[in-house]
Amino acid sequence: MSTQIDTAVDDVAAQATSMLGRRYQLTDHYDVGREKIKEFAAAVQDSHPAHYQEADANSLGHSALVAPLTFTAILGGIAQQRVFAQFLRYDLSQVLHTDQRIQVHRPVYAGDSLNCQIALASFRQGHGQDSFVFETDLVDGDGASVQTSWTTAVARTGGEIDQNLARAAETVMMSRAAPPDRVVPVPGDGSAPPRAVAEGYVPRPQRAYSDVRVGDELPTEVYRLSRGDLVNYAGVAGDRNPIHWSDHIAGLVGLDKVVAHGMLTMGIGASYLTSLLGDPGAVADYGVRFSSPVFVGSDEPATIEIASKVKAVDDDARTATIALRATAAGKRIFGRAEATVHLA
Repeated sequence: MSTQIDTAVDDVAAQATSMLGRRYQLTDHYDVGREKIKEFAAAVQDSHPAHYQEADANSLGHSALVAPLTFTAILGGIAQQRVFAQFLRYDLSQVLHTDQRIQVHRPVYAGDSLNCQIALASFRQGHGQDSFVFETDLVDGDGASVQTSWTTAVARTGGEIDQNLARAAETVMMSRAAPPDRVVPVPGDGSAPPRAVAEGYVPRPQRAYSDVRVGDELPTEVYRLSRGDLVNYAGVAGDRNPIHWSDHIAGLVGLDKVVAHGMLTMGIGASYLTSLLGDPGAVADYGVRFSSPVFVGSDEPATIEIASKVKAVDDDARTATIALRATAAGKRIFGRAEATVHLA
C-alpha cells in the first residue's frame, strides 16, 4: 500500500514538474458584459458609479463601464479549474487558496474580449502539502496583457483525496454538463504577452500626491457579509466550493461554520481602495495573503473592518504603497495586504 501511495505521489510531482514554465490558453475568449460588471460590483460591495453608469466612467477618462479590480477572478478561476481537470488530479473542494497578487496594465472595460493564458510558475512539496503558484495573463485583442495575476494554492501531497468529503461535496454541488472549453498550449514560442502599462491609459485618482505622507492613517470602513452575500458571490464569480454555503461540508473539513470566499474578501478590500482613490483604475498592483477565514453564521452576519496606512511613496512615479489591515471577529484575515496606487 505504501509503495502505491509513494508511486502516486511521484507521478503527481512528475506531472506538475513537467508543466513548469509551459503556457496554456483557454480555447474560447471571454466577452466582458456591462451587466456582469454591475453584478460583480454589487457582489463585492463596490458602489463607485464608474461601475454602473457610462457617464461617470467617461468623466474619469474611461471609455466604458470599468470592471472592479478582482473581476478577472472569474476568468482566472475558469482557467485554473481546466488545468486541474486536465493535468493535475486534485479535488478542488480540497484545495486551499492562500495568496493572490494582481498587477494591472489597464482597467478591464465592458465590451472587452479577453483571452486567458496560464502557466504553472512554481511547484513545491513539503510537510504533507503540495504548493502551486499559477501565473495568469488576461490578453486583449491586440495580444497585450490587460492584467497579470499570481495565485498560490495548497493541497494534500500527491492529490490524496478524502473520499468521504468528495462524495459529500458531490451531493450538494451544482449539476452541470462538462464544459466545452479546454486549455491548450500557447502557439509559437510560448512566451508571456507584453506586460507594459497600456498606451493612453492615464489614471485620474482624486487623492492628491501632495496630501499623502508616509505613516498617514487612512479612513476605516466597515462591511457586512451575510449568507446571502456568500451565495450571491458564488454564483456571480462561478466559485462552486461548498464550504462557502454548506454547513455540512464546512463541518467535514473542520470548520465551525461556512466561510467567506478569499477572493470576496480581497474584492471588498479592492472596493475600499477605490473609495479612497476615487478612480477604479488607480490601483497598479494589489496583493493579499489570506490568514484567518471569515466565518458567517446563519443567524448573524459577519463584520469586516478595513483600515490602512501609507507605507511608502515614490516621488518619481507619484505612487504610494498602502498597507491594509482587515479584521473580522477580532482576527486579522489578511496576513499581508498591500497595494501600489496612483495619486493625482
